[in-house]
Amino acid sequence: MRNDMRPSTSVVALALAQAVLAAATLSQAKPPTKAECEKSIRAYLTAEEDDRAKQATTLFEKLARVAPLSAREAKDWRAKLLSFHKKGRRLETSGRNWFHEKEKRGLYYVGGDTKKPKGILFGLHGGGKGAGDANSAFGAYQSAANKFDFALVCPEVLVKSEHGWTTDGTEEWVLELVDAALRTFKVDPSRVFLAGHSMGGYGSWTLGAHHADRLAAIVPSAGAPTPIFDVNERTKIIDVEVGVIPSLRNLRAVIFQSTDDPQVPPAPNQAAVRLLAEAKERWGAYDFEYIEVNDRGHGFPKEGVDFLLEKVLKSERKPVPDRVTWQPALAWKRQFYWLYWDEPVIGALVVADLDRKSNTITITCDKDASGLRVLLDDRVVDMAKEVIVVLNGKEVYRAVPDRSLSQLVRTALHPDQDLMFESLVPPRT
Repeated sequence: MRNDMRPSTSVVALALAQAVLAAATLSQAKPPTKAECEKSIRAYLTAEEDDRAKQATTLFEKLARVAPLSAREAKDWRAKLLSFHKKGRRLETSGRNWFHEKEKRGLYYVGGDTKKPKGILFGLHGGGKGAGDANSAFGAYQSAANKFDFALVCPEVLVKSEHGWTTDGTEEWVLELVDAALRTFKVDPSRVFLAGHSMGGYGSWTLGAHHADRLAAIVPSAGAPTPIFDVNERTKIIDVEVGVIPSLRNLRAVIFQSTDDPQVPPAPNQAAVRLLAEAKERWGAYDFEYIEVNDRGHGFPKEGVDFLLEKVLKSERKPVPDRVTWQPALAWKRQFYWLYWDEPVIGALVVADLDRKSNTITITCDKDASGLRVLLDDRVVDMAKEVIVVLNGKEVYRAVPDRSLSQLVRTALHPDQDLMFESLVPPRT
């Protein structure tokens, strides 16, 4: 910035004075009552996205004046936040439906066991530019969903394009469907599954990685993440799109590919599986199974969809893993398991390790980690003792954390209690 564009000393002094005055005013303001908090939080959690954004600043300024919570108070607030979510959007429990009925936008099918489901299966259809419909996925997965007592939800991409599951708002909408399904069906949030064929296989890989903290397993077939080719050797795959392989560490994956597939050649899936194996060597975990045949073309295995889904029936998400590997791919995906990033750096590689014995969390990040924080509760650490956070070899936090209502609310944007946390450290400045 040129010298003649810098603010004058008097302007800076005035700004600092105003900031100090604002901070003093905030600290002297009367804390809101519990009833006032409940009213504001309920309105925030049940609002549409645009209205929620408008309410955020005022709400969190108000909640910042609430005294730290006791363990009992935090437990009570968790239950109350979930009760607010129950008032939110639900799904129809059968047939063909529109999520936005007036606009005829957001088509989805519902089937399977919707009375006492043991899990929720989201079936993603194939297609491409100008092609693809949810009915094809519904037909493919309905029988298996019935057999394994899953509720089945099959959405249709909002815009039919080659990467329809990750463009034009479809990815955000699928997350809305997950939330609505959790309100609709009495299912453990750790029993949500994602399966897809062809372009739906691509969707299972990518959405599964982006939102691995919300899922139990993915089952992609005849579809792969977008490959990255060597610039000097155009047929050699050296990687896949950002945000997939690292983020799949704690998610079960069953992958199916036929080598004679005329529409989706095997090379991208083979490369992705090789990268998973390399990641497993590097970071541990990575529970995946690759099934390759040579005679199914662009179809499912000869044993049917049941054969694939049976391999994930016992899978459950682990919301607080001891190690989290995360490569952000979405600016709006700020929380991933027990990590929170104010402005995630796309493509950064984060590895976070939890040592409960020493109450220490150690994080490495290969890019600017400003705003990268840790979410805490009794599952993560001993909240009664000093917690230590080390980022890239530097200690950035050492204290006994407070339980905060504002942080509970910040992580309560979906009806999934297991991803609600009570403290954010280092604290916001």
